[in-house]
Amino acid sequence: MAKYTIGLFPGDGTGPEVLREGIKVVRAAAQRFGFTLETPEFDFGGDRYLRTGEVLPDSAIDEFRKCSAIYLGAIGHPDVKPGILEKGILLKTRFELDQYINLRPVKLYPHVDTPLKDKGPADIDFVVVRENTAGLYTGLGGVQRKGTPYEVAIQEMVYTRYEVDRCLQYAFEYTRKRNKNKTLTLCGKTNVLTFVYDLWERAFHEMGAKDFPDIKRDYAHVDATTMWMVKNPEWFDVIVTGNMFGDIITDLGAMIQGGMGIAAGGNINPKGVSMFEPIGGSAPKYTNLNVINPLACIFAGQMLLEHIGETEAGLCIERAVVALLESRVLSGLSAKEIKECGMSTTKIGDIVAEYVTKV
Repeated sequence: MAKYTIGLFPGDGTGPEVLREGIKVVRAAAQRFGFTLETPEFDFGGDRYLRTGEVLPDSAIDEFRKCSAIYLGAIGHPDVKPGILEKGILLKTRFELDQYINLRPVKLYPHVDTPLKDKGPADIDFVVVRENTAGLYTGLGGVQRKGTPYEVAIQEMVYTRYEVDRCLQYAFEYTRKRNKNKTLTLCGKTNVLTFVYDLWERAFHEMGAKDFPDIKRDYAHVDATTMWMVKNPEWFDVIVTGNMFGDIITDLGAMIQGGMGIAAGGNINPKGVSMFEPIGGSAPKYTNLNVINPLACIFAGQMLLEHIGETEAGLCIERAVVALLESRVLSGLSAKEIKECGMSTTKIGDIVAEYVTKV
């Protein structure tokens, strides 16, 4: 019987509430499909920082490395200055564990509303592969004469060919494995960012022609990508892009698939420890009200299981969520709608876990 160590990282706000339901569903899948879980818990986040001044010590990274994967609730505390937890926990984890891929499925499920007119589940089903540890987010640059009329701020976008190649390699392989339209679109800005995205574009076509002749290659500027994601999302299969552009277009993707309450993502090291999370953030105003939607966290659990090799268990979780949506017991995905229809965070998790045993 396979055994996995899944590090639970509840974090802040509603993070512990959604993670509780997520791991409930993952455990149900483990029981059905015959594998076991160890689930050590890590208490890093805003409360610990306010109490001790500690963000994420190096010893925590060492503990993370012992895990098969990490399952995150949310990071973000209203009493902590923005950037401290995000850089000190999320970015540090990504960089130290070399989670160089951010994987974001954009999929509209049945009976989930999209703001796009006349679009349905058949139209919105693509994946964004975002480079996750380089580019503008590494913090290269600085400030001079801060607070004066002559202040200078510099933030540099730096990519090496190695960093570009390994991201593209993952994207091509993922497109082949996904086996939908076998089309990989590079999202860039070659007409303005002529150094960085010239590198991306040359590497993209060289690798595709040499190693992936079965994959159709396409290119779109980032501004055109945002327009087409709204107008013609059905054009996309897999999109690969740099760190900053990926951060922007994946939030747009979350909206067109129905909102943050259903969007999940993974921070991937293909040969190391990866971390999976809901996209929606900590939503502190709903903390302990038991009305936040856990479906995004449950989908993150699906991604986690598929990543560690328990593909059938992951697909079972997806079928269970679809069964819940098709039952129409949810009138919507927001906290207000969940409360009004007599549901709760806990009840949604219970229903999905029960469906996992049946579907």
